[in-house]
Amino acid sequence: MKHDTGYKLLFSHPEMVRDLLCDWVPGDWLAEADFSTLERMNASYVAENEKERHDDMVWRLRLRDRWLWVYLVLEFQSEADRWMALRMLVYAGLLAQDLVRRGELSDGKLPPILPVVLYNGQPMWSAPTNVRDLFVAPPPGLADHQPNFAYHLIDEARLRLHPATSVRNAVEALFRLEHGRSPDELRRVIQALDALLRDPQQQPMRRSFTNWIKRLLHRKAASTTLSAMATEIDAMSDFMEADSMLAERIETWFEEATQRGLQQGIQQGIQQGIQQGIQQGRVEGRHEGEAHLLARLLAQRFGPLPEWVDQRLKQASEDELSSWGEAVLSAPTLAAVFGERQR
Repeated sequence: MKHDTGYKLLFSHPEMVRDLLCDWVPGDWLAEADFSTLERMNASYVAENEKERHDDMVWRLRLRDRWLWVYLVLEFQSEADRWMALRMLVYAGLLAQDLVRRGELSDGKLPPILPVVLYNGQPMWSAPTNVRDLFVAPPPGLADHQPNFAYHLIDEARLRLHPATSVRNAVEALFRLEHGRSPDELRRVIQALDALLRDPQQQPMRRSFTNWIKRLLHRKAASTTLSAMATEIDAMSDFMEADSMLAERIETWFEEATQRGLQQGIQQGIQQGIQQGIQQGRVEGRHEGEAHLLARLLAQRFGPLPEWVDQRLKQASEDELSSWGEAVLSAPTLAAVFGERQR
């Protein structure tokens, strides 16, 4: 949850939304966009039976002579939401109702709305992006009456990013840090991000990145080391302080995380082996006990048992022992208990 909050804080900065739209939402509309007018709007309007959606962000910017409204949803679920297209249709409808209520119209018509979903999960997004694909095919003649509304999906884990040494903007740096796999890659991205955010006017966003990187380091560090490093991480006042820390510490974190994972795997394997052994021992012990009891019953009824009976009992299955146990009282001979002719 803290990680999600840090993400939302980052995208509360207009520079982040600008870079997200410019790089990952293609179209000729960008030529008309004046990103200096980008401003965040109140997104607290809801239907009477819904809770307020704090995850949603609504922005607007000028397109020459009209406004474009951007409905941005940050999706932090581990899997794709099958009904996201329907959710976005409802969200856009609520936004449109609010625009009508506040008189945000152009020549009596609603302004254009751009619905965007930013997804940072690892599994590939598989849900339909158009609400029409959530409905069965309509009868002939009714196609025009079906909803047709699509959102733009930005699937972080599958974006084609530039090499870490040439990070274009803060959004790409965020994506690279989020999905970085090595300490060296994290260091290079942080260094590139430092160069991007040195302007004094970007200090608010730099502070937001510092808070987010702290949480990132907590997540990347092994939990065995985390307790010792937590104070050092939390005391970091600027994310570039992490550079020297990364050089000295994060390699150890990654190694210890790997080692700890290996140890956990070995321990789990041992525990599973012990449990399987115990279970197998219980089964074998019960089987041996049943065979021994049956041998005593057979001896009491038919006298001393020949060697072949002992061999049959040792090799018997559970079902065979049960069947022979039922036959021991009614069978006329020892051989008949086992379904054989008299030996």
